[in-house]
Amino acid sequence: MAGVGKLLKQAQKMQKQVEAMQAGLAETMLDVSYGGGAVAIRVSGSGEFHEVTLSEDLIKEDKALIEETLLGAIREASQKAREYGESEMEKATGGFNLPGMPGL
Repeated sequence: MAGVGKLLKQAQKMQKQVEAMQAGLAETMLDVSYGGGAVAIRVSGSGEFHEVTLSEDLIKEDKALIEETLLGAIREASQKAREYGESEMEKATGGFNLPGMPGL
């Protein structure tokens, strides 16, 4: 039964690492620029959007171009936050994966 106790201690340690990592993700800010700087987005490592800035040049464009550029910027920022979160999760869990638990 000593093996079970060791496994539980490892699981508890991993849980603490994951909790610390998740807190760190919420505090880490990623700055994403899109469309040659037409749109700048600040998103946390946990995927929460904090700021969107549009260049004056983009604002002068037609509505469809603004919408397309903004959507592309949002998608890129979301992808970068997801990739960053997955990378940090892998570090915290040592690459250990559980079925049905992405990133774990």
